[in-house]
Amino acid sequence: MLYQNVFSAIDALDAEFQRVWAEVAAIESPTAYKEGVDAVGAYFIERARARGFQIEIFEQKVSGNVVCITMNPEAKGAPVALSGHMDTVHPVGSFGSPAVRIEDGKIYGPGVTDCKGGAVACLMAMEALDDCDYRERPVMLLLQSDEETGSKGSGKATIGWMCEKAKDCVAFLNTEPHKPGTVVLTRKGISRYRFYVKGKAVHSSDCAKAELGAVSAIAEAAYKILELEKLKEPHGITCNCGLIEGGTVPNTVPESCSFVADIRFATAEERERAERIVREVAERSYITGSSCRVEQISYRVAMEPSSKNDALFARMNEIFEEVGLPQLERRHSNGGADSADTTSFGIPSIDCLGTAGGRIHSVEEYGILSSLAESAKRLAAITLKI
Repeated sequence: MLYQNVFSAIDALDAEFQRVWAEVAAIESPTAYKEGVDAVGAYFIERARARGFQIEIFEQKVSGNVVCITMNPEAKGAPVALSGHMDTVHPVGSFGSPAVRIEDGKIYGPGVTDCKGGAVACLMAMEALDDCDYRERPVMLLLQSDEETGSKGSGKATIGWMCEKAKDCVAFLNTEPHKPGTVVLTRKGISRYRFYVKGKAVHSSDCAKAELGAVSAIAEAAYKILELEKLKEPHGITCNCGLIEGGTVPNTVPESCSFVADIRFATAEERERAERIVREVAERSYITGSSCRVEQISYRVAMEPSSKNDALFARMNEIFEEVGLPQLERRHSNGGADSADTTSFGIPSIDCLGTAGGRIHSVEEYGILSSLAESAKRLAAITLKI
């Protein structure tokens, strides 16, 4: 059977692609460092061109360029999209030199699991399919450039282009980190708001003199933060106010203060309710004489329940049973990802099919080396039999 040949090809490529994984992770590529993100894309492009795969580049001025690599572009079958992102979160140099190390069956480095391991597994699956002369359908690899910031730098242009490229695909397989035994079918959306609070400055020794009208912007912000922090619904809206700036010197009542609220929601209805709460808190003055302006600084749509995703999930497990791979359970994630946008666009999507690891978004992020081939086999099996 063809899948057995492909699995054998993946095993044969394993040692080489563990080296590829290390080389890709060693190219430091925080989202704002366009040069680094584009260098990751160039690495994938070089290997793809050697295979004769089709290359498309969606150029960006601020964010890195999005890359689309397509195998069998002229094939008649319905296409499958594999996807991962190239950008990471830590500033260059955060992981020391060298940035990547391998020990005890694990690889450590920037973005090794979120999400470079998944992107490498995608290319590994494609090369194994190519080695086995698979020609039944187009298989595209979409490499996103500013996922970690919710495509803010490109004004959502990058994820919009990806959705357009994948619009006719029978499956969008996203390779965010894999939690063994599970895949993600639903995710919370994220709205971030910055509140700008204004008060009135006086010398701190006169803060009790009502006739001077002292108004502490920090105190007003504190009231607003405490109100927003009440949003802690286990399966609904949550709020975390994780960034605050204000004041000038300790002996002056602060005239200004700003803070950022990270609000997460599971549905469009919850997003609308959260929006109303944000506006109400901003408009209310807890301290007479204060004022506030609020703006939304970023937004990610929720990955809501989808019958298309459900059908793809059921077929995926049927395929895994047919080829002898472990079946997976569905789970929900509170984090954002590109799969939410593709789901909203109407493309059947499954997420977290990438490599396994831990300590994501820390300087001790690691991937489990054996999970690379496992991820590639899952992606190849779905591609072959969907």
